Amino acid sequence: MSKRITAAEAARLVRSGDTVASVGVIGWITPDALLKALGERFRQESDPRDLTFYFPCGTGDSIDIRGMDHVAVEGLMKRIVSGSYVNPLHPVKRTRPELMRLIRENRVEAYSWPIGASMHWLREVARKSPGYMTQIGLGTYADPRRQGGKFTERATEDLIELIEFRGKEYLFYPTFPLNVGFIRASSSDSFGNLSYEDEALMSSNTALALAVKASGGIVVAQVRREVDRHSRPAHHVRVPGALVDHYVVEPEQMSGTDNLLDPIYLGGQRAAPSALPRLPLGPDKVIARRAAAEVRPGRTSIFGFGASSDAPLVMAEAGLFDDGRIDDYQFTTEHGPFGGVVMSGWQFSANMGPEALLDGLQQFDFIDGGNCPFAALAFAQFDAEGNVNVSRFGTSNPGAGGFIDIAQNAQDLLFTGTFTTAGLDCAMGEGELSIRREGMVRKLVASAEQVTYPVRTGVAERGQSALVITERAVFRVEPQGLALIEVARGVDVRRDILDQMEFAPHRIADPLPFMEAGLFAE
Repeated sequence: MSKRITAAEAARLVRSGDTVASVGVIGWITPDALLKALGERFRQESDPRDLTFYFPCGTGDSIDIRGMDHVAVEGLMKRIVSGSYVNPLHPVKRTRPELMRLIRENRVEAYSWPIGASMHWLREVARKSPGYMTQIGLGTYADPRRQGGKFTERATEDLIELIEFRGKEYLFYPTFPLNVGFIRASSSDSFGNLSYEDEALMSSNTALALAVKASGGIVVAQVRREVDRHSRPAHHVRVPGALVDHYVVEPEQMSGTDNLLDPIYLGGQRAAPSALPRLPLGPDKVIARRAAAEVRPGRTSIFGFGASSDAPLVMAEAGLFDDGRIDDYQFTTEHGPFGGVVMSGWQFSANMGPEALLDGLQQFDFIDGGNCPFAALAFAQFDAEGNVNVSRFGTSNPGAGGFIDIAQNAQDLLFTGTFTTAGLDCAMGEGELSIRREGMVRKLVASAEQVTYPVRTGVAERGQSALVITERAVFRVEPQGLALIEVARGVDVRRDILDQMEFAPHRIADPLPFMEAGLFAE
């Protein structure tokens, strides 16, 4: 007997008060039709109500593949726990996602966990343990001595505890049951055996299905096609039908944002450097070039979302990957692809031309085990105490994503971003940079709005090295504070750097070297 149902029928499996878990990575592997059907059912019937949603990662792009934004409705959503939140400005409507509005206006109980914790926690639910224990996140906003991962005033329950075990402090995430799981795959047979031949990522699909079934819940998969049973090799099936109660066929599901089905993201071929996008000359390209100068062949390098993920693209443009030399590098992201070229923007998370793929839990095992010695990450704020913030600032609430796991476990760190934002306008050429209009928002601040990672603590206590790279200056994080070590030609140090910071560097190199002239060239 087939387990096939419609998306509308899947939505009817959810009852008021349930906890619904789902996983996607921006647009990749997002069960968009299932989440859309659930939102539509509530809008038509005002039922089910008061749901808790559990998303290990930001699911959907909130624009074309709306994902978690489909269920961001008062009355339907009571609580949300997510490893990250997608926070783009709509290119036409010029609005933020509806979920961001609910969080800003304190209309839901919102929590943000590090993605590593949100995925590893699924393993503990699946094996019916009392919870997940880790030292990752101590001293960050996930620490109960700060916010304990709470993102709204309505979020009053302590979902993260500080405990001591054998004389050491840990964060403890107690488990709770998951009633319904919405996952996605490429193909299903009549029994619900799922394969992922069209998907660039696996993320935590298997772990989520295991956790839901251990909770006595219902798992529904969205797939592109139905295939005959026994028609695929066993090693292609990543989620066995024993974990799947129903599946829904959506033939037109997108592989990812702006990507119906591009095999270059699936491996089996090299990414041609000439086919990669080229960044226009501007602050982001200058930053990416300077970050790329720190990337070395022969060691695993992990890139985070934002300006840092542009570094491989400028390396390709510079010819560093020609004649197969891309194989000298090993690039990855928090979502499991290895090899090829890390992509930026909405294609981030997947690699173009990958050689291998881990699922989400295994990838965070890899990260937490210290196997990514070099990490390039973005920053929204960096403060006088040496704390970096990417998780909550201004009206944005993106959460940490994989940032905390990556930052805490790498040896050499880069934090990239423009010096100011909101209106920054720069001119560059002849090896120089000039500021035509300063951004209205400073990013080197006296006190960060939230601590995503205490960088100076990592430098002082664990021997990490860290650089902060902007379009006009480079800083080194030292145990005593920030040291200004490079400056762009054409920039006035007092006016364009020191006066745009809310604190003074503890040291300015003397003599103060210039950033390489080639960073500012066409």
